[in-house]
Amino acid sequence: MQPAPQPSLREEILINVTPQETRVATLENGLLQEIYIERVKNKGIVGNIYLGKVVRVLPGMQAAFVEIGLERTAFLHARDLVNSRENGVGLQQNDTETNISTLVTEGQDVVVQVVKDPIGTKGARLSGQISIPARNLVFLPDTDYLGISQRIQEPEIRESLLITLDKLRCEIDAPGGFIVRTAGENAQPEEIRSDMAFLVRVWEKVHVRRRDSKVPALLHASLPLAMRTVRDLVWQTVSKIRVDSKETFELVSNFARELMPDALERIEHYPGGRPIFDLYDVEEEIQRALQKRVPLKSGGYLIIDQTEAMTTVDVNTGSFVGQRNLEETIFKTNLEAAATLAHQLRVRNLGGIIIVDFIDMGVEDHKQQVMRTLERELAKDRTKTQVNDMSPLGLVEITRKRTSESLERLLTEACPACGGRGIQKTAETTCYEIFREILREARQFDAEKYLVVASPLVIDLLQDEESTGIADLQDFIRKSIHLKAEPTFQQEQYEVVLM
Repeated sequence: MQPAPQPSLREEILINVTPQETRVATLENGLLQEIYIERVKNKGIVGNIYLGKVVRVLPGMQAAFVEIGLERTAFLHARDLVNSRENGVGLQQNDTETNISTLVTEGQDVVVQVVKDPIGTKGARLSGQISIPARNLVFLPDTDYLGISQRIQEPEIRESLLITLDKLRCEIDAPGGFIVRTAGENAQPEEIRSDMAFLVRVWEKVHVRRRDSKVPALLHASLPLAMRTVRDLVWQTVSKIRVDSKETFELVSNFARELMPDALERIEHYPGGRPIFDLYDVEEEIQRALQKRVPLKSGGYLIIDQTEAMTTVDVNTGSFVGQRNLEETIFKTNLEAAATLAHQLRVRNLGGIIIVDFIDMGVEDHKQQVMRTLERELAKDRTKTQVNDMSPLGLVEITRKRTSESLERLLTEACPACGGRGIQKTAETTCYEIFREILREARQFDAEKYLVVASPLVIDLLQDEESTGIADLQDFIRKSIHLKAEPTFQQEQYEVVLM
């Protein structure tokens, strides 16, 4: 069972909005914990429901490829077709003998939901088991199951919520099943009834769209990042949600007013002249999270190397020499590394297999203390993690659920100058940094105009795909912006010159 996030002294959420992207940062006692980024051009699709067509069935893989209108066909495994009566198929959990060919056929229309965004060269991962979340409930239209989040552990509360669920479902004659989310632990019956009615209306709209749509078609889209943040991340420990866009603030406030009024007083608009991510040093933390080397306060450091198959983490003592002996030095470095690593996994959104190479320790009690520290820190993670015992060589294997691209994969690309051995920020990322820098300069200095000097690729992007952004920015600051290509500049390099 995945432990619930631990209470903190102060937890805050920052929402930074520009026309090109929305960024959300969660802070705990002023320290960045997680960063979420949603860009208009490649918005995440997890939670979207599609009417798709099976284009290929692979019995050997017990899977099928489904066309849902994306660049690459999506992947649907047989075990994800659990009790999917909407599609006219069904596979019980733990049923390993049923062949995918008996569940779906090429050319068949299926209603599916995206559970993992396309990552790298892989298409989206699909499920035939539809689930639609609200604030307090998750709706399961293809089953009659009633359940309670495993994070709600008090037996009396679980029993009371189940009774309430069953009663309300009968009262409003709701189809399907429901699960009470962790956020619904203290929800009143009227709040649960409101969520239940809302989810039934959403499902009715899906049915109407399916009837009137041609394959492939989007039947239901997940909420924008700002709304998902308020719905999913606003725990009782969150003291403040600050939004730097007046328009988004109004949208988020209206959303909260309708579905979760208890959070309304914690949402506020940030009108300050200094960028909100600069105010909390989030920009610096993001830049540091793109570096392989992570310094430890003691003088040691981690080397984090993300590859296609796994992420490796090497722990080094560096300049830390300790005060008593080598074993003490190694032990203290490993303890600090365990806590820092758990934090870095969240900030960098690293998923899949993570192999940690701790420095060899000769004392068994030291190994156990390092493992306890690692497990305690990982328990704070909202994403499911699993830790295996330390091997005789000091290696620890961690698995962390991966549902979206890591921060590195999202913001950077392989550097063509070094044959893919390194990484660099995309031209798009550099463009958005330029936009933020111009806004920052405009708020501090009264220049007549601005000159942007950057690599030819970045300038081409600013003049072409981002030309509307430049025009909007000029209107906003009421100053002209001129562009100049500098062939000697690397893709990440730029200058904003005040004129």
